[in-house]
Amino acid sequence: MSANHYENFPVASFLLPRHLRQAVLNIYRFARSADDIADEGDASDAERLHALQTYRDALGACVESPHAQPLDLHPTLDAIFIPLGQTIVDHQLPLQPFEDLLLAFEQDIVQKRYVDQAALDRYCERSANPVGRLMLHLYGAVTQDTLAQSDAICTALQRLNFLQDVAIDWQKRRIYLPLQELNRFDVTEETIANGQTSTAWKALMQEQVTACRALLHFGQPLGRRLPGRVGLELRLIVQGGLRILEKLEHVEFDVFRHRPTLGAYDWALMLTRALRT
Repeated sequence: MSANHYENFPVASFLLPRHLRQAVLNIYRFARSADDIADEGDASDAERLHALQTYRDALGACVESPHAQPLDLHPTLDAIFIPLGQTIVDHQLPLQPFEDLLLAFEQDIVQKRYVDQAALDRYCERSANPVGRLMLHLYGAVTQDTLAQSDAICTALQRLNFLQDVAIDWQKRRIYLPLQELNRFDVTEETIANGQTSTAWKALMQEQVTACRALLHFGQPLGRRLPGRVGLELRLIVQGGLRILEKLEHVEFDVFRHRPTLGAYDWALMLTRALRT
């Protein structure tokens, strides 16, 4: 799938089994469009929250009428929620992950700072972990162990995205680094505003990178537990996260001037690593 926005979401690539690609696309369309409501454009906070409430109402309606029937919504919403409802029913997906995603998008609108890592991880439980859980349901691979490993991977990728996007989030008046950790390392909001890569900033970022790497390593065995191309897709995603961490270290955490991205060489390297992992 070609997407203008890609943030650690395993969109329906050629590696996924054909019979699951449309389901993943339907989930992605819902998540991407809802996230854009929270982040894009110049709507007021009240307007964004109202639009997300409309999504919540449509989510309930699409499950009650999942057989390609008009939902009496705006045509744009019908295009999202009619196929989504069919996907939810066909694959017996739980509604909680979708509701958690909407709660996370609402949280993006009303909460701009997080006191400590525990608070930020609770946000990740809503903003990232539901994606992995939905994928496990699609794969028919839900166990206590697979959920724990999936949550670790998704939380790591979300936290990694925060590290990449410090400068971008600052422009949106958001900081997705724990205030407690900023204080511990004597890093101020002015440090971020001015794009300063002091010794303290590097120490803070190195600790965050080390924590992300540990989470990815904890979840990594899931890529071998899942069969065939599904497992390879997941191993490639994990290797992508690990590669971005390497690139963060390579630029000495100067994400203000060098936001790490993946190029052709990186993808070749990731695939090689994924195949031999």
